[in-house]
Amino acid sequence: MTSEKSTSDLQTLLHYNRPKSTPPAANLTSKEESTFGGPFRASSVVPFDSRAIDERTPLIGVVRGQSETFSQNEEEDEEETFDKQSLRDYFSWKNKWTILNHIKIAVLLIITSVCCIGIMMKEEIKTEHWHQVSVDNKIQYQEFDSHNNPVKLLLKGPIKENTNGSLRVTFGDKSKNDTWKLEVDNNMLNSGDAAEIEHKFDKSAESKESIAFELSSNLSVVLLWKGEELPTAEIVYAAIILLFVYILIIFELVHRTLAAILGSLAAIAALSLFDKRPELGTIISWIDMETLMLLFGMMVIVSIFSETGFFDSCALQAYKLAKGKVWPLITLLCVFSAVVSAFLDNVTTILLLAPVTIRLCEVLNLDPKNILIAEVLFSNIGGTATAIGDPPNVIIVSNSDMKDKGIDFATFTGHMCVGIVFVGFVGYGALRLLYRDINKLQNQGPPEIAELKHEIELWRRAAARVSVVSREESIMKALFQQKAVQRENALIKQLYRMRRTEKKDFQQNVRELERKYYITDRWLLVKTGLVLVGVILCFFLHSFIDGMHIDLGWIAVIGAIFLLVVADIKEMENILHRVEWATLIFFAALFVLMEALTELQLIDWINTQVTDWIRGLEDDKKQQLAVAILLILWVSAIASSFIDNIPYTTAMIPVLLQISESENIPLQPLTFALAFGACLGGNGTLIGASANVVCAGIAEQHGYGFSFKEFFKVGFPLMLVTTVIAMFYLLICHVAFKWHPD
Repeated sequence: MTSEKSTSDLQTLLHYNRPKSTPPAANLTSKEESTFGGPFRASSVVPFDSRAIDERTPLIGVVRGQSETFSQNEEEDEEETFDKQSLRDYFSWKNKWTILNHIKIAVLLIITSVCCIGIMMKEEIKTEHWHQVSVDNKIQYQEFDSHNNPVKLLLKGPIKENTNGSLRVTFGDKSKNDTWKLEVDNNMLNSGDAAEIEHKFDKSAESKESIAFELSSNLSVVLLWKGEELPTAEIVYAAIILLFVYILIIFELVHRTLAAILGSLAAIAALSLFDKRPELGTIISWIDMETLMLLFGMMVIVSIFSETGFFDSCALQAYKLAKGKVWPLITLLCVFSAVVSAFLDNVTTILLLAPVTIRLCEVLNLDPKNILIAEVLFSNIGGTATAIGDPPNVIIVSNSDMKDKGIDFATFTGHMCVGIVFVGFVGYGALRLLYRDINKLQNQGPPEIAELKHEIELWRRAAARVSVVSREESIMKALFQQKAVQRENALIKQLYRMRRTEKKDFQQNVRELERKYYITDRWLLVKTGLVLVGVILCFFLHSFIDGMHIDLGWIAVIGAIFLLVVADIKEMENILHRVEWATLIFFAALFVLMEALTELQLIDWINTQVTDWIRGLEDDKKQQLAVAILLILWVSAIASSFIDNIPYTTAMIPVLLQISESENIPLQPLTFALAFGACLGGNGTLIGASANVVCAGIAEQHGYGFSFKEFFKVGFPLMLVTTVIAMFYLLICHVAFKWHPD
């Protein structure tokens, strides 16, 4: 049998299958039904491809009359009048946002063009020019042209830093007493190993200087050295680029991924300006592939996991546990997020918890944005507690110099965990204060209305993402837009039919939810659960078993491959479509941006300022320790809010070791101040921590994306409060009670 089609269906098919020279059909009346069963609005919903209309199709519905009787002058006057009216309409006040958008595009296009030209005009730095010097008990001089700029000197050889060492390196005038002291490492000398160490010398009044090497012993050692000028203008350029990126993100002028890409391009152009243009291979090496592999692998696992209905079932169980109340539910999510993040990487925690949270908020008729923000904030707080919870902590504990100074897993976790308990309690109180208006957490209106509004938004986004290239894609785009209009009509009917009804009790809600949310594929759930448990177990054991020679990224990708095999996935496109490619590209661009800013000496400048401030209080050691804790804590917190905390932590570790050696300050308090500041500071802004960006990407994928400003309103005040508590904890423990070895 052949089914009969309605008039609307026939006209829709005729519209898409008409000859290219045929104008589109006239609008249908509101009484005619669409293929989806609702009113069909052909004039506003079903677009047609303008490229499918040739010169015989009228583009503007103007009644021409007998056009052959028009004179040439009358036609020109008509066109001139039309152009003037168009210009007046374009420059009218009502059209200001369109004008500003065009200005934005023009400015960004100019900036992009200038950066590309600047990169093309400079050659890549292909090789590193090292110089060789044989050092003994006689002074060896090496010439270096500094152009009156500060100089960074890199040494490579069997050496290590020691304030009482026998190897002295002096740049410029000896009377300045700017001498770099090192010592020869006999173990390296015997084994043939070499270490690479760097030191910054202040600028000299002379443009040409000499570097003096002297070894006060009978040994003779061969060193490789390389000098690099540090123009002050580099720091200015780096600060301007960072400000430019934040302006783009804060005011949402472009998507944050594009903002990071433009910032990376500008930073590489700035390096090219100072004859430091990196090779493409060097730029690729700046990208932290372990983080990207971890994100990609877990995204694939979570996308398959979502097919089982597990997230729906978890949302229902949490609803029962919280008895349908809002604050018990928020408390449960925050505590669970913090505890899990203490033992598991917080990015993985958010990847697993965010889909459950979104579904749970839909069940409770809550706005998921605020709940997700609270969850990721406490994930960052919980990750601060242990040595494996947050990347800065992993960097600190895995550093060999830190291990030699007695900062191991147990010592680090013991000190940090106690402090995080106080930070967590006060942070929860601050969150209650920030979310004191419970109505702002809930959707306005019944859950059916909120669900319809969200569904309309999703259909519109789906239509916007379809690029019209072929006739099939044009039909798909039109059907998506038609579906959005159908849901709009359903929303109008729902609002019209709404009456005051009795509030349903908790048990009735549970029964209705049990009919909607359940496990859909138990066999796939078993497969996915086994793989996920294995991946999480490997994550945890990775920090304790030396025989595991794979990192977290490899574990996640291998787990994803195992799951793809055992789940017997047929449609790979559906799985890959759920991977947040925009988030992955954002991280890649952000890594390049931060490394380029590091090459422009921005982070070194911050570290130098901190060191100079601490050294200015040499007289009072107790006061010097307190000031050092305060400076490192707050500078780390503010810096980690606006720049990635991974390169910042990596750059700060040598600074802490140097301050501890030269100023005789205990290393442990400085290390804990760095860890608290770098981890808690990530809560300050949306791009301050990796978990924040991942959470925003998941929310956006589900249609609940939150902006930089929405995150900042909650995250920055909470960051300030938690950092204050960490400050008091460190001052009481290490200044008042000296909970550290001398």
